[in-house]
Amino acid sequence: MFEPAYIRLHRDGKLKERIDKALALLDNCHLCPRDCGVDRTRDEPGFCKTTRYARVASFSPHFGEEAPLVGRYGSGTIFFSSCNLLCSFCQNCDISHLRVGSVAGPDEIASMMLALAGSGCHNINFVTPTHVVPQILEALPKAIEAGLNLPLVYNTGAYDRVDTLRLLDGIIDIYMPDFKFWDQRHAETYCAAQDYPAIARAAIAQMHAQVGDLAIDEDGIARRGLLVRHLVMPGEIAGTSGIMRFLAQEISTDTYVNVMDQYHPCFKADRDTTINRRITDEEYTKALKAAGEAGITRLDSKQHLNILRILR
Repeated sequence: MFEPAYIRLHRDGKLKERIDKALALLDNCHLCPRDCGVDRTRDEPGFCKTTRYARVASFSPHFGEEAPLVGRYGSGTIFFSSCNLLCSFCQNCDISHLRVGSVAGPDEIASMMLALAGSGCHNINFVTPTHVVPQILEALPKAIEAGLNLPLVYNTGAYDRVDTLRLLDGIIDIYMPDFKFWDQRHAETYCAAQDYPAIARAAIAQMHAQVGDLAIDEDGIARRGLLVRHLVMPGEIAGTSGIMRFLAQEISTDTYVNVMDQYHPCFKADRDTTINRRITDEEYTKALKAAGEAGITRLDSKQHLNILRILR
């Protein structure tokens, strides 16, 4: 029977040590690469504008995620408000930029996890968790003691500090980073994060070192491992070819990758002629071909049929 690693960590008393270390980071916050250095315990806002407690925009079973996460009963998503990237084209700008949502302490977050588990969800999916890692960890013991035993998904933009990720080793079962940009110039333009490509590479390497390639059970449900998302952007500015080569050569050719075609202009995208349009069929086909040529063997099921057709 599947048992998430965090249950054993809690049973051995080591989860509390991780929680204490994570909470201690809040008084001079360097949780993420923004390095704000603010005292969040005194409600000093940094880049993410999130202070001592997390804000949650919504939580519910979600059926729009990848098939191994959704299964029959959905992925149990908890959408945290704000973000440490704040992309200018964000498709959830009301949650990230405008911070729609309500403050949620550890008891409330634990209750959300338990409600999602009770509804039959196959996992607990923390969406945009980077800036609230301590708050997530703080909520876990109560949920575990009430019976939580689902895989935990860390659904991130990949602008994550390796030291923070190490606190999650043995706690997070499935890492799901979105590798956004290969070129630091575009990362600076659209995320104000010139160091994003290097940070994302190091973060994804650490994630894979912790959980390995995505493991899927006999029912088609993901239990543990790395699942990488990549959103194809207009004008090839995301640098798909470079990202796919990195994943194949530096991570694993068996990395489960979802090459996504759903980009559409949102938020401030209308101010930039490069990204003020949807991608073309040609651009998407080229991205799929780049994944195949790099040696990636596990594309999201919808894409896999397409890539086989393209490469024949």
